[in-house]
Amino acid sequence: MDHNPIIEKIRKLLALSNSCNEHEAALAASHAQRLLAEHNLAMADIETTPKPEKADSIETAAAKTLPKWLRHLVAGVSSAFDCQAIHHPANGKLTFIGVGADVQIAAYTFSYLDRSVRKLCAGYMKQHATDAVSGRRRELLRQSYYLGAVSTITRMLAAQKQQTPVTAGALVPVKEALIKQAMGEIGQIRTMHSRRSYINSSAYTQGQSDGQRIGIRPGVAGGARNISIGLRTV
Repeated sequence: MDHNPIIEKIRKLLALSNSCNEHEAALAASHAQRLLAEHNLAMADIETTPKPEKADSIETAAAKTLPKWLRHLVAGVSSAFDCQAIHHPANGKLTFIGVGADVQIAAYTFSYLDRSVRKLCAGYMKQHATDAVSGRRRELLRQSYYLGAVSTITRMLAAQKQQTPVTAGALVPVKEALIKQAMGEIGQIRTMHSRRSYINSSAYTQGQSDGQRIGIRPGVAGGARNISIGLRTV
């Protein structure tokens, strides 16, 4: 069967998945995933160049100051899709740098997981942060819950990558060199190290448990880049 028309359609949908319109981007990514599954295609069938020549980058909105849990989420997603991420405090932007479809899926996955974790935390805080809870303790509960949820999510992402690697072994050094070159062109980059945090063990544990409600499983043809994510409801 000639897949060319389908492949072209999927490429266009992947391009649309970078739309500034959040609803349009989500629909395009979902439709592309469905077509890949229906026609038993992998992302390798979609990419036009067998050997990448340069790294790509995608910019997404972020806060000017990233809390510890969000930095951990950025790192987990970047690692899962063989990318690097750079935060720009001056304008509150986050840039993912990767090769081919990796960077598109990483940026989409991060945005989705960010929204999902915040939604879970809002539900937890509504139940546990009553008016009697002081402002400092309220913030401790929130940050502890976030850290717990993200610890589960990043662990699931790492396990998924180990099961179905994003990049074929021979291409790993090629991608790493291209990403390193792209980052070098940006200029001086400062690495932030997280300090030790105080946590509320109950909130952290609940976050860990609730993080499992965000289902992360392989998409088509066992390709980790075709990851399927969704918030489970109870």
